[in-house]
Amino acid sequence: MSPSGKTTMPKSPAGITIDWELRLGFLIHDVSRLRRSAFDRSVKVLNVTRSQWWVLAYLSRDDGMTQSQLAEELDLGKVAVGGLLDRLERTGLVRRAADSSDRRVNRVFLEPKGKALVARLRKISQEHNDEILAGLSEEALEVTATTLNAIKHSLIKKLQSTEP
Repeated sequence: MSPSGKTTMPKSPAGITIDWELRLGFLIHDVSRLRRSAFDRSVKVLNVTRSQWWVLAYLSRDDGMTQSQLAEELDLGKVAVGGLLDRLERTGLVRRAADSSDRRVNRVFLEPKGKALVARLRKISQEHNDEILAGLSEEALEVTATTLNAIKHSLIKKLQSTEP
C-alpha cells in the first residue's frame, strides 16, 4: 500500500504495472488448463479419458462412494456420471453394488484392474509433476502451495456464505 492508502500495483521487469486482480484469475486458469492438457497427453496411451480418471481418482481416495456423491464431487449430473460408470464397468475398472442399508442407492467400487490403473496414473502424475516443477525451489513451491490453499479456502468460504 502506498502512503495515501491506495494499493500500489507491482511492476514487471520492463516497468509495466501489472493488474494482479485481473491477471491472477487468468494465470490460475491457464496453468490449470495447460497442466490438464499435458497430463491428458501423458496418459493417452492408457486409453482413459480425463473424466474417467477423475472418477477413478475420487474412488481411490474414498472407495465405495455413492453414485450421487461422485456426481457432487465431480460437479456433474447424475446421468453423466451414470454414463461414465457404465463405460468403466464395461472395461472392468469399477463395479456398482446396491448399498447394504438402502437398495435404491448404488455404491461404486474400484476393481483390481481399476486399482492397477490408478497406480499407473499416479506414477505418470509424479513424473509429470517432477518435469513441470523442475527448477523451482522448495521455498517457491511451499509459498505457491500456501497461497493457492489460502485462495481455495477463501473461495470455499465465499461459496458457503448465504449472500450472493
